[in-house]
Amino acid sequence: MLLKNESYIVDIVDIGQGGVGVGKYDGFTVFVEGGLIQDKVKVRITKAKKNYAEGKMLEIIEKSPFRVDRICSDTLKDCGGCQIQELNYQNQLDIKTNEVKQVVTRIGKLDDVVIHETIGMEAPVRYRNKAQFPIQKVNGSPVIGFYKKKSHELIPTDKCVIQHDVNDKIMKIIKTYINAYKVSIYDEKNNTGVLRHLVTKIGFTTNEVMVVLVANGRKLPYLNELASVLRENIPGFKTLVVNVNREKTNVILGKENIVIYGDGKINDYIGDLVFEISPLSFFQVNPVQTEVLYNKALEYAELEENDTVFDIYCGIGTISLFLAQKAKKVYGVEIVEDAIKDAKINADLNKLDNVEFYVGKAEEVVPKMYKEGKTANVVVVDPPRKGCDEKVLDTIVSMDPDKVVYVSCNPSTLARDLNYLDQHGFKCVEIQPVDMFPHTMHVECVAKIVKKK
Repeated sequence: MLLKNESYIVDIVDIGQGGVGVGKYDGFTVFVEGGLIQDKVKVRITKAKKNYAEGKMLEIIEKSPFRVDRICSDTLKDCGGCQIQELNYQNQLDIKTNEVKQVVTRIGKLDDVVIHETIGMEAPVRYRNKAQFPIQKVNGSPVIGFYKKKSHELIPTDKCVIQHDVNDKIMKIIKTYINAYKVSIYDEKNNTGVLRHLVTKIGFTTNEVMVVLVANGRKLPYLNELASVLRENIPGFKTLVVNVNREKTNVILGKENIVIYGDGKINDYIGDLVFEISPLSFFQVNPVQTEVLYNKALEYAELEENDTVFDIYCGIGTISLFLAQKAKKVYGVEIVEDAIKDAKINADLNKLDNVEFYVGKAEEVVPKMYKEGKTANVVVVDPPRKGCDEKVLDTIVSMDPDKVVYVSCNPSTLARDLNYLDQHGFKCVEIQPVDMFPHTMHVECVAKIVKKK
């Protein structure tokens, strides 16, 4: 056991959850924030337990051959966004592939699944189409930036290299607006003040720009003047919205939107499909990799013109509409009512009339639909991080489809659910990881599952 506050030389052998370096000292495990594979680092122990320790990196004794220079400002090193930015991009992809392999074996108990190499990006920067910047007063002055890791302490920023570059200009304009008109800034401790967050959404194919100011109330000063400045200086600027959030909460957006300029919407394309995006719409934040992900899901579904598909946890219908281009009928199910409204709008926009959307909990709606006689020979699921509810899996098993395509944002719950399906007559044939969030530890996957013969 290592001693707290003592210093040790530690070899980093792996990267764990959240991008934390996994180190070894005489076989003893030490978790080191900022440590990369093959680093040799000097560490001061901050927490000492019987089976492991945590330490603060004091110095890099021998630098990993996989280390690269940071692509963003050193001031943002603690922002918590890009946990593995200093790791060579190919090694980032290798780590994600290995994570999927490990959990499928360890949690899924499956050892015969083909797991492909993670599909990365040619240029893994400026890929996000949505940005959320908290606004606070720091030492009496308004600041726009990001939260420091595991805190609500704000780190000021002028740019973020994974966000669309139009955000750099928008932030400058909002800072000038705040200072020029002495805009009241929200204090989350006292629930006082007005302006809370700046949220932006950008259509990567249309270049349309939405600016949302999240406010603790319905009024902000000189918004028409702000809209004029944005219109004159931001190419593609389409709409300015005030989102009202009076709740004392970490949830960024409230339910009420007040449109100041434009119609409160932008459009973007994934492949040939157009999608209408509002302030509250969920839309994948990396449109380039989203198309890769959805095309892989479509490939695994192997749809024919007479196929009927269930798309469970369908969101605003993005995958549903991809499937509807090939299938006879698609049923989409989603718990968020506003998402289903968006899904119906998007179906109309794309002139697809072979899709029906249902709102409610998947674990309640899907079994009910099946009892009413609605069934499918292909099922697609795209659940939240917690994975599929067991009642959903039970219904899929009862429905006995030819194929299941599982889109996952959490390899661990994917592996758990694959194990359940494996025990109930379905075999996972292959998994394709896709890097939707370069420089972070997150990885999305598409799994192809078929009936056992």
